[in-house]
Amino acid sequence: QVRLEESGGGSVQAGGSLRLSCVATEFYHDTYCWGWFRRAPGEGLEGVARIYSEGGAIRYDDSVKDRFTISQDKDKKTLYLQMTRLKVEDTAMYYCAIVWCQSWEVKYEYMGQGTQVTVSS
Repeated sequence: QVRLEESGGGSVQAGGSLRLSCVATEFYHDTYCWGWFRRAPGEGLEGVARIYSEGGAIRYDDSVKDRFTISQDKDKKTLYLQMTRLKVEDTAMYYCAIVWCQSWEVKYEYMGQGTQVTVSS
């Protein structure tokens, strides 16, 4: 059973940084796309950043461009999200998910349980 486990969330003041990690286990696809989503209180799920397992095809939501950086270690099946210059509006639960390439559509409900990011002013 595919499992995605996020970590690295926490509370930080506006302007600060956090680095999220996501480890995939029991996942044996050779090539795939995956990325980060978030859900703020009372809001829907929002795609934040995604990447192709072979590198490239990186996409960011406009709200995080130039502040967040997605990266991966394919050998470790680990996905990262470096978040800098955090804003109060970045407060949300952040999820890692496998997605259909060239889309923000989650594949087969492959999504972790999430890690909370709270940014205070």
